Amino acid sequence: MTRFLLSAAAAMTAFTAPTLAAPVEYEFDKSHTVVRASWLHQGMSTMSLELINYDGTLMLDLEDPSNSAIDVTFTLADGMWAGANQDRFIGHLSSGDFFEVEVNPTVHFVATGFDSEDNQTGTMTGELTMNGQTHPVSLDVVMNGSGETRDGRTKHGFTATGSLMRSTWDMGFAVPYISDEIEIFISTELEATE
Repeated sequence: MTRFLLSAAAAMTAFTAPTLAAPVEYEFDKSHTVVRASWLHQGMSTMSLELINYDGTLMLDLEDPSNSAIDVTFTLADGMWAGANQDRFIGHLSSGDFFEVEVNPTVHFVATGFDSEDNQTGTMTGELTMNGQTHPVSLDVVMNGSGETRDGRTKHGFTATGSLMRSTWDMGFAVPYISDEIEIFISTELEATE
């Protein structure tokens, strides 16, 4: 009798419990995405670098962000852009003073947590691996808007900002003449895959 009652209770719960939406898979709209790092050069100018070769897994649950999963890999060879006529600069960034691309060809980010009170703004924490080292980072995220693609798929726009100290990843070349603090700016449109 006890087994019967427990089974019946479980069945009733399954029927009456609200259905939780599963995370939805998204992909980057790369024509409307910018991933930029910027820093102060000798107190004279603000320089920047864009990462342009990337892909990853984007599973978003906008009702409960804690169910989301983000895993993005940036390929550095032929994946860094700093403006026209910057081949020498990119070559230096690829060297052992910074990314050491021959040994560490990618930068990898995995989200580890999401905190939001209104599902429009919040904080995303994660682990960032570059130059062979992994350390935590935190980004402030704002949802800019939602809409549809031309073929009727859902899309959302986000901006994420934060900062890190590059020396934490053993990339402290020329500090303090070139700022240790790096500002991160990401603006993206993500499109549902279905």
